[in-house]
Amino acid sequence: PLRLVGSEMCIRDREYCMEYIHSKDIFLLMRDTLKLIDRRAMDHGSRVAYYLYKMLECKGGYEKFELADFVFLASLHDIGAYKTENLNEIIRYECREPMAHATYGYLVFKHLSPLSELAAIILYHHTDYSKLKEIDYEYKEIAAYLNLAEKIDIYSIALGDKFDLAMFEKQSGTVISQEAIDLFKETIRKFDVMRKVKKGEYKEELHEIIGYMIFTNEDKRKYLEMLMYCQGFKSETSVVNTVTCLCIAESLGQKSGLSDLEREQLYYGALLHDIGMLAIPQEIIDAPRKLTEEEYKKVKMHVHLAERVLNDRMAEEVVAIVAAHHERGNGSGYPRGLREVQMNQAQKILQIADTVTALLCERPYRPAYKKEEIALIIRKEATAGKYNKTIVNTLLNCYDEIIQRVKIRSEEIMVTYRKLNQQYMQVSGRLKG
Repeated sequence: PLRLVGSEMCIRDREYCMEYIHSKDIFLLMRDTLKLIDRRAMDHGSRVAYYLYKMLECKGGYEKFELADFVFLASLHDIGAYKTENLNEIIRYECREPMAHATYGYLVFKHLSPLSELAAIILYHHTDYSKLKEIDYEYKEIAAYLNLAEKIDIYSIALGDKFDLAMFEKQSGTVISQEAIDLFKETIRKFDVMRKVKKGEYKEELHEIIGYMIFTNEDKRKYLEMLMYCQGFKSETSVVNTVTCLCIAESLGQKSGLSDLEREQLYYGALLHDIGMLAIPQEIIDAPRKLTEEEYKKVKMHVHLAERVLNDRMAEEVVAIVAAHHERGNGSGYPRGLREVQMNQAQKILQIADTVTALLCERPYRPAYKKEEIALIIRKEATAGKYNKTIVNTLLNCYDEIIQRVKIRSEEIMVTYRKLNQQYMQVSGRLKG
């Protein structure tokens, strides 16, 4: 069964490995998923990561896989900004109010990613060098390089042709590391980095270095589970819903006799099925009423968006499960109007798990449904051919056991999510005392 250890969620112990996604594609999936919320922070992150990569290449002494790890971290160094309310104002959150998003990004990488030992680079990358050099941290110089790389990107974009690297010289030794400035000058002489960024030519080099990323299967799992927590950037409800759906699907998969391989595929399908919702405007998600036809069309697009970021990265069996979670056995679902004979057992299980999750969830315009009401709705729709009757009977026969399991697992997972958010709120000054 699904087991949780602290904040780490992992499927049952197995001899075989999860080979559904390559290390490089883990990075691309995370980057493009966050772009669904707002691409500007990720585009900024890519440019900063390129600058840092070339600075480290000039310094020398790093293996390719080490450079790839720093590129990963730098690309996502502003992941905490997705938690802020001023994502549109990059100058503000980077220069005038940096600590809240830097701290949240640090907490996300520290507690949820395999790069926990590098996480403090994010925490310290807004620290003035005069203070940073006194800190006992192995990677403090990397934080200093990241500090400069970020400032260069922000000001070069804002000032255009008026930008001059010399503007940072007067801050040397106080705000900015002189070594960082010297390294960046070398990247200009040796690699012509600023012209390449301006022309977009840096992307090919960045794409090449991420090919050196090496993740274990457990690393891959942690990154994919990290994406689940990223859905909570918009609201806690998104995380609760994903966890609930995941646990229901896992229980039904076990009780329906799926093989280990099928259950593994179902696990990742359930984990990722709603990532497309990150692109849906929050005012639609939180609408205190039933959605208009136009709003509902926008919501339905989340399936296509999820497919778009998963295609050619995640194994096609998992993508197919994600793509079918709103299909129905009688052909009334979307986006393809598939019928039951066209779908496998894992797809049918996720459809039921997703529907039950929606019914269990309180909406702004209605309360959560009770057990008896859920049973009535699910049986009626199974009779109409929407859901597989055998799976529905399994669900209802074991309903109390499954829901109790969901409550226990959800609370264990939400402890980590709420801890991250509490610390973020404290740092950002939204909690007093």
